[in-house]
Amino acid sequence: MGHIVDLGKRIELVPMDRHFHDVTLALYELPGKDGAAAFRVHTYSGHGGAGGRMAWLGKAMQTLGGMVAAGERSVRFPCGAEHAMGVRRLFLEACKLDPAGVVEAKPLTVFDKKSDGNITVTGLGNGRYQVSADDPANTRRIGAVAGGLVKLAEMEAISDDTVAFPCGHAHDALIGLLLTRALNVRIAMREQAEAAGRGVLAAPSAQE
Repeated sequence: MGHIVDLGKRIELVPMDRHFHDVTLALYELPGKDGAAAFRVHTYSGHGGAGGRMAWLGKAMQTLGGMVAAGERSVRFPCGAEHAMGVRRLFLEACKLDPAGVVEAKPLTVFDKKSDGNITVTGLGNGRYQVSADDPANTRRIGAVAGGLVKLAEMEAISDDTVAFPCGHAHDALIGLLLTRALNVRIAMREQAEAAGRGVLAAPSAQE
């Protein structure tokens, strides 16, 4: 008889993993120890190597998003906060990577076609970050990127060019990952909205 494994709350789903036999992958939020949120990548696929694929994704999320191991096959942010929007994006981006390639944290500077120059995010301490551009007079574009980070990572807007994580901790790797998406936040938000409407991951024998 089919069954659904109780892994906590499913927060993101990739219907077809193009890098591993088109299996379905999901990210679950687990009940964390001492109030810290933890997450686990899971698949019901019985394909050989599925466990290795999930382990690889967990390590990729650590590198790309600055997460740390939280027990067997689980990861969390060092601050213990959920950062649900950020971890969802992190999972999606990790699933897109070619396992044969090198996984590296993204820089805090990215070229922006709209302003024809670099956009840089600088840590100010206590989870605060300031957005700047090669052309400091381009305040509209700076504000747009800062607003994108607020939406993608559920940050707080301190000013037009300064944002902060509510947890009060630095998350440089996560900011670097989200910065490219913040340049065109509408596309990123549309992708996450589409993902939110996908079905629940169930064991193959439990699916109709």
